Amino acid sequence: MPPRRRAHAKAFGRRGPILVLVGLALAAGGCTYPTFGASHGADVQGQEIGKLYSGMFMAGLVVAAIVWGLIAWSVFRYRRKKHDNSIPRQFQEHIPLEITYTILPLVIVIIIFAFTVITENEVDAVSKRPAQTVDVTGYQWGWIFSYQNANGLTLRTQGAVRSFPAAKGYTADVYPQLVLPEGRPTKIVLRSADVVHEFYVHAFNFGRFAQPGVTNVFEFTPVQTGVFPAQCSEYCGLYHSEMLFSVRVVAYPRYESWLRYQEHHLNQIPKHYPLTQR
Repeated sequence: MPPRRRAHAKAFGRRGPILVLVGLALAAGGCTYPTFGASHGADVQGQEIGKLYSGMFMAGLVVAAIVWGLIAWSVFRYRRKKHDNSIPRQFQEHIPLEITYTILPLVIVIIIFAFTVITENEVDAVSKRPAQTVDVTGYQWGWIFSYQNANGLTLRTQGAVRSFPAAKGYTADVYPQLVLPEGRPTKIVLRSADVVHEFYVHAFNFGRFAQPGVTNVFEFTPVQTGVFPAQCSEYCGLYHSEMLFSVRVVAYPRYESWLRYQEHHLNQIPKHYPLTQR
């Protein structure tokens, strides 16, 4: 083997494992296309958020590919050659190129900003007449779900954690479950009884702070039945990890039957819960 080829082979032998690891990392990241780690969205709002996230991620990949490509081209095109100490041709300005790399980022930012505003307006929109309204209260360390029924009754559900850590999974009986109707808008009225918590449902691509003294109102319109994990995703104290709950989405007729069952069998639940469990 000629000395030059031998030197190239030796250099690749040193860098080969690194290149392979980088390739594997990129391939692993691409396995989640087009969501790139986000959820497809089990509700209308989550699907809109997923589309925005996916679009921004792909735009970032395009920009990264251009930048990395230009860097790689410069490195290899103008690398120092053996026995060649000459300096490449120098120039101080290139007006068309400078205008291009100034205007393009501005256009990209404007487009991303416009789609973000549109998506945020769609996600934050609340129907005037939702199918159901649920008051959600976060506290150390748990959740209370209060359903405002059409007959004036308020049905409450809450977990019954007696000791920590419970460590039985988000669907365990010790954690509460938020039940939502499929295909119908449900208004969520979110509050905190003590410190800052975050109401987070990965399947909905959604998280919103529950802050003391602040009421946050938003809406879910589920399009997929099933049981989805949820949690508090803002550190709120010693047993933050126990602030789990689940979201169950059922067909609307089944949801109405569930409400009637709750009304006739579980409406004797005390109206006031201790807001601290240790």
